[in-house]
Amino acid sequence: MVQNKLLSMIGLAKRAGRAIVGWPMISEHISKGKNISHDEFLLIEASDTSDGTHKKISNKCEFYNIKTIRIDSTCSELGAALGKSATAAVAILSKDMCCAVLDKINN
Repeated sequence: MVQNKLLSMIGLAKRAGRAIVGWPMISEHISKGKNISHDEFLLIEASDTSDGTHKKISNKCEFYNIKTIRIDSTCSELGAALGKSATAAVAILSKDMCCAVLDKINN
């Protein structure tokens, strides 16, 4: 139930235009330094990303000091919530949405 609500919140962020979908797009966004306010940027990673993708995500986010969470949903489930095919990661670009997602995970 909590996981479904979390995925719904992530989908809402995308529909509101406050999300970047897919690791290649997120990585480019981070590298260019666009809108990287640490309280307004949250990277969400699917539970079944490959070891290589997980390492790339972890290393880049650690280097740029970006908050990252790994959720219990698969790439297919995360993609479905976003209206896409399977996706490894999504970045939320809204302070309010970041706080709401973190609250949902912590409760």
